[in-house]
Amino acid sequence: MISRTVRTALVGTAAACAVANAVVHLVLVPSHLEECFYIGVLFVVGSAVMLVVAVALVALRRPAVAWLAGAVTSVGMIAGFLLSRTVGLPDYHEDGWELPYGPISLVVEALFVVTFVVWLSRAGTAPAVGEHPRTAGCGSVNAGQSR
Repeated sequence: MISRTVRTALVGTAAACAVANAVVHLVLVPSHLEECFYIGVLFVVGSAVMLVVAVALVALRRPAVAWLAGAVTSVGMIAGFLLSRTVGLPDYHEDGWELPYGPISLVVEALFVVTFVVWLSRAGTAPAVGEHPRTAGCGSVNAGQSR
């Protein structure tokens, strides 16, 4: 089971990464709309998704969908960054890291994914519905009591 402290740390880290990711991409929207329109649109869409993810992580009681959406979007942004600098995307190829935005976006995207994996591994250890945490996995609700 995820303790309140760990949950708060994971959600806070992920929400901060999501907001930072959105801000970095929103700063780049105008130049990318001019350079390659669909890349600029993807930046707007990705930023909007990450802002919704940040709010949902903080506001929802069970934010599994927000975690998954944020992780998928982050992985997609990392893939887009790497592809645009290696094999290229349709009508779009970047040279270099686009300092400081490229490294910042990669760090916050990767950190979001790592945080998601930690959350997922911790969430998977929660007791089943209706089970008391002290008896989860012990075979009976009377475990620990003498007969």
